[in-house]
Amino acid sequence: MKKTLILLAMVIALVILPFFINHGGAFGGSDGEAESQIQVVAPHYKPWFQPLYEPASGEIESLLFTLQGSMGAAVIFYILGYMKGRQRADERA
Repeated sequence: MKKTLILLAMVIALVILPFFINHGGAFGGSDGEAESQIQVVAPHYKPWFQPLYEPASGEIESLLFTLQGSMGAAVIFYILGYMKGRQRADERA
């Protein structure tokens, strides 16, 4: 019981703590940071290719990224569930 309460308190702290930590702006992701560092290190660098599709806004880009991650997780967990089901069927046979 004590261990469960400690874990629950840690989860709540991890959920609430980011609201109080502010590093001076909105979260921009790692792509923007990488691009700015490349410009510092190699100012004459030219990208190899351009994106095929540029979303109209950051919200749409976030939505597409989330959907992509969700679909990937669904495929992975479907495969894991299928394999577990096959394993149980083999054990019963």
